[in-house]
Amino acid sequence: MFNIALFGAGRIGQVHAVNINNHPETNLYSVIDPYVEGAQKLVDSYQAKIQSVEEAMADPNVHGVCIGSATDTHANLIELAAINGKAIFCEKPIDLELSRVRDCLAVVEKHNVPMLVGFNRRYDPQFRQLKEQLGSGTIGKAESLLITSRDPSPPPAEYSQVSGGMFRDMTVHDLDMARFIIGEDPVSITAHGSCMVDPAIGEAGDIDTAVLVLQFPSGVMATIVNSRRSGYGYDQRLELHGEKGLLQAGNMKENLVQHWGEVGCTSAKPQPFFLERYQDAYIAEWQHFADVLAGRCKPECSGIDGEFALVLAEAALESMKSGKTVIL
Repeated sequence: MFNIALFGAGRIGQVHAVNINNHPETNLYSVIDPYVEGAQKLVDSYQAKIQSVEEAMADPNVHGVCIGSATDTHANLIELAAINGKAIFCEKPIDLELSRVRDCLAVVEKHNVPMLVGFNRRYDPQFRQLKEQLGSGTIGKAESLLITSRDPSPPPAEYSQVSGGMFRDMTVHDLDMARFIIGEDPVSITAHGSCMVDPAIGEAGDIDTAVLVLQFPSGVMATIVNSRRSGYGYDQRLELHGEKGLLQAGNMKENLVQHWGEVGCTSAKPQPFFLERYQDAYIAEWQHFADVLAGRCKPECSGIDGEFALVLAEAALESMKSGKTVIL
């Protein structure tokens, strides 16, 4: 049984708490959060204990850390965990600044501890099946990939100032997915963005609507379509075209019942947001980290992948501002 110290008792911390507790090989040992009331609720629910950062890092009974705290705490916590020999699971991003990410990863490498970055969409059963079918030759050689990702509604404009902006916060997931599905590192990126949903987001210096095109060494092109608003649920789809056909992974709906009548067909909307849509992905992601803890495998999504995703997000921002394709 591996004891886990959970950093962050907010929305994503609560998701991880459930999965840590439900896994037969991991135990929610402690919770660390300056918001003591939230931490206490998790502690009471899972018979854990509250610790300070220093206590958790120095505790020999803590085998791994799960970092789901505020973004600006990630890099420091990663470094402390590495120095103290803890296996690391960290939600994206490692940090919003590339130089800080690279300094942090150097510490992880120096202390030779396993680290998994939480790009949860890699573990979604639908997307993984699509990738596996590509690998088995179902559609032959890949030619183009279309990733659609639209949030149900925009965040407050103030969120842009702490999130790093749309490309670093939202699109970064799709940039990582493009690398994951195609299995190559892109050689160029072109990005266009505008503010179509909430003028306040534009006034805050961010965008809420974007289209990006990535080109890969093999010639494959990936198009990413993003919006902060759908109006019909959490829109998450992949379409991969190849020489022998097409693979699609559609939306997960609230239910699969369709009503056919004189006026046509009605069906349920997509799942409301990421917690519902990617529930199975979070479970599978934690299973992978348990395998890492047990030494059965190495992290599939490492710190290098976290760094590369931020490199792509920065390149997208450069392309949008300059109006030119950025060569990677």
